[in-house]
Amino acid sequence: MPKREPSVVHVAIAVIERRGRFLICRRHAAKTFGGHWEFPGGKREPGETWQACLRRELREELGVTVRRIKPAGRLYHRLGKREAFFRVFRCAINRGTPQPLSSQIVRWVDRARLSRYKFPPANAPLIAQLSR
Repeated sequence: MPKREPSVVHVAIAVIERRGRFLICRRHAAKTFGGHWEFPGGKREPGETWQACLRRELREELGVTVRRIKPAGRLYHRLGKREAFFRVFRCAINRGTPQPLSSQIVRWVDRARLSRYKFPPANAPLIAQLSR
């Protein structure tokens, strides 16, 4: 029996900026929104704090540890019967060099070029805010 996706998901998103450029990742083609770009992060496990989720996801996805995790907003998106609640955090890499451990590509992108990349619809308000 296939694993059933929950109808409500909570996702932590990391906005990592270095020298005026943001770290983004390209999703694998086989995943939902495959081929789209995204900010690193992922789904929060039951009982997990937002910060613990972000630390775990960045370690698993990119092989890095982070510091200075600061709340930077919230997003909500509905796709069919599924709802996604996002918490956005600004943070800095403490240790490691980002590697594409669970994505196809990682890239540092200038603020002015963010809107040229195709992100999932839920990211539109964040892209607009960061592109200013």
